[in-house]
Amino acid sequence: MTKVVESFPRGVREIENTWIPLSDGCRLAARIWLPEDAEASPVPAILEYIPYRKRDFTRARDEPMHYYFAGHGYAAVRVDLRGSGDSEGLLADEYTEQEHDDAVEVIRWLASQPWCSGKVGMMGISWGGFNSLQVAARQPAELGAIITLCSTDDRYADDAHYMGGCLLNENLIWGSVLLTYNAFPPDPNLVGERWREMWLERLRHAVLFPELWLRHSRRDDYWKHGSVCEDFAQISCPVYAIGGWADAYSNAIPRLLEGLTVPRKGLIGPWAHAFPHDGVPGPAIGFLQEALRWWDHWLKGIDSGIMREPMLRVWMQKSIQPQAFYEARPGRWVAEAVWPPEDRKPECYVLNPARLSEQAEPESALELHSPQTTGLGGGDWCAFGAEGEMPVDQREDDGKSLIFDSDALVQPLEILGAPVVTLELAVDRPNAFVSVRLNDVAPDGASTRVSYGLLNLTHRSGHAQPQALEPGKRYRVQVRLNDIAHAFPAGHSLRVAVSTSYWPIAWPSPQPVVLTLYTGASTLALPVRAPSAADATLAPFPPPERAPPLEHTKLRSAPMRRTIERDLARNETVYTIFSDGGEFDGAALARVEAIDLDVGYMILKRFRINENDPLSAKAEIIQKTLLRRGDWSTRIETHTQLSATDGFFLLKADLNAYEGSEVAFSRSWDERIARDLV
Repeated sequence: MTKVVESFPRGVREIENTWIPLSDGCRLAARIWLPEDAEASPVPAILEYIPYRKRDFTRARDEPMHYYFAGHGYAAVRVDLRGSGDSEGLLADEYTEQEHDDAVEVIRWLASQPWCSGKVGMMGISWGGFNSLQVAARQPAELGAIITLCSTDDRYADDAHYMGGCLLNENLIWGSVLLTYNAFPPDPNLVGERWREMWLERLRHAVLFPELWLRHSRRDDYWKHGSVCEDFAQISCPVYAIGGWADAYSNAIPRLLEGLTVPRKGLIGPWAHAFPHDGVPGPAIGFLQEALRWWDHWLKGIDSGIMREPMLRVWMQKSIQPQAFYEARPGRWVAEAVWPPEDRKPECYVLNPARLSEQAEPESALELHSPQTTGLGGGDWCAFGAEGEMPVDQREDDGKSLIFDSDALVQPLEILGAPVVTLELAVDRPNAFVSVRLNDVAPDGASTRVSYGLLNLTHRSGHAQPQALEPGKRYRVQVRLNDIAHAFPAGHSLRVAVSTSYWPIAWPSPQPVVLTLYTGASTLALPVRAPSAADATLAPFPPPERAPPLEHTKLRSAPMRRTIERDLARNETVYTIFSDGGEFDGAALARVEAIDLDVGYMILKRFRINENDPLSAKAEIIQKTLLRRGDWSTRIETHTQLSATDGFFLLKADLNAYEGSEVAFSRSWDERIARDLV
């Protein structure tokens, strides 16, 4: 249960909007929560710097968090990126050099304000977690520490575009969402009569983001920019990296702890892509209190004790029946003093025919030709805590894969880290990928996905220079699965499942693939962790707290539907996800009372494929949004579609913007992009 805090050590003054001037004349819009006496008693500033519209779309999320920080003696600052929300200029892409340059200027401006002590922290989730790391690598002198949540150090290997060199459908989903967000107008009540001119300028410069990212299917300089793993030494301030096992970005946290040399901490709970005080699956924790301990230590010089605690703390998940949604995941907190742990060796198994064993049996060759619908039980690439997102019972996908089961465990087995599967294989096509899953199989046969990984086999020697496969040639490849903490109970079995498709998470190979896997020569390495008595001594996290929530009125509820339709006559499967908004307490349309604004959002995602034909794959995203105040009303409608031939991706998109009932702007795209071994 979340505690709503009504009274704080310091009174809070809110500044709805102020302008931060940049050296090139552009102005960024900022919303600020200040202790009332900050001019007389200056405080450190905490910056969150994202393109998600401080004025409206993130307002319900922002207020309880940033007000809380201000009430405890910090200036909490939410800034719209250049070209987003109410800020001036244009937004051309994620994580540009311009974005980082602007951030350095913003930090300097904050530190120079009379209400600021000169110390600045930076934090954020997702985009804000990314750019907190990236700006830290620029080493602004005023930046004292960061908290990065649900982010990555490697924009190619661990983001929404590619996984193991395989194209994620999330590339289209996220790119379509950003296309829509980027088309929103500024608020006339803040920018005045020039709102329409600013809006049309944004629309005329609209970027079809999925196209931009599709044209970089290799790990080239485009992705290296903003990937702090290129040189961890560039980060010189303390880092607290936080994520959740149900999120898509938890792999970066162990890498950051290993690669950085600055003071650092890591925290991984059971949560999806959300702040831990809103964490689903639960248990949620008092993240705002934890953040204050971090800020107090690094920005105020108060010994909060946080740096005397273990470097990494994670939620060791207990085994549970597979479900599409979990209110909570049972488990316990465990900790590691350092990461990676010293002198810990993986436990190895051999993939023998249908079995995982400690000893290799004589080598044999097993053939696999996965249906294109393998992966329908995989859930979303990134869960946000909504119903239906999590992987369901894996038995249907397992039945379309090669599977290897261990004997029932005599003793419980706990793992923490990244399982690694090494495969000896051959394929009959020059372009193919493998999906590898580690599952927890209960005595009744229920199969729960624990972790998974993908590898585009043309990327077997690295993501920078893919090489076509020689059909029939034998290769040895390594598939690193996502990091995880999981406790397998006695009586359960381990299962490794291997397939040549994983739809709709990953785009299929151009042609149907027959894979030959050599047993006796393929292995599983498990990062086994023995329970530690020290885990029981960990201080519990306090329950969640926050400031009072945003006042708003639901105008329409927000249904969520997920359906799978199979047309047996056409051998076609259609997976549809419909979400009628939900930004404001589950409302598809809500009125934000403080600014007299109605906000609405709807998205439909549809993925279509024929069981036997990878070239039948089609993904489409439809979005409709509304901003309305009195007689002022604007709508954005977008429709993006992706399909492919053997050699090209075919990307189509429509963007329509309405002022009232009139079309203010319309644009269409029809792009043809070489597949480049994807």
